[in-house]
Amino acid sequence: MVHFVYDAGGRKAAGFKGAARDCVCRAVAIASGLDYASIYAALARGNGQQRGSCPATVRLGINAKRAWFKDYMRSLGFFWTPTVQIGTGCTVHLLADELPSGRLVVSLSCHYAAVVDGILHDTHDSSRSGSRCVYGYWRFEYIDLEDKDVSL
Repeated sequence: MVHFVYDAGGRKAAGFKGAARDCVCRAVAIASGLDYASIYAALARGNGQQRGSCPATVRLGINAKRAWFKDYMRSLGFFWTPTVQIGTGCTVHLLADELPSGRLVVSLSCHYAAVVDGILHDTHDSSRSGSRCVYGYWRFEYIDLEDKDVSL
């Protein structure tokens, strides 16, 4: 099983209140070590640049399949690893021994979460007792983000 630690990614410290579907923002903030507010602002900008009626907010969720999101993750030093292929079924579950060590943003069904060295960091235990399928993960490779502009 994966050990669970409650972690809102610095949401409250950034001045945000109330419930939100901000799992992508939380997971990226936790795994990257960057502050929630700067990740939120960048994701809101990216979301707002989409055609149609996408609001410039993170509160209602982010479509992590968009090209701008993938580009943003790569710019922060994350690298994508798919774990499910068409017709293969689930091969990786939210279990410490099925995931690599390091700082990960894992893609689950309708949810993103951070896993740091085998420990699930989220606002709830989203592991489903180890049965939750991981569709892929973004692995953070250290780059010097000290002076890096994390905005879009």
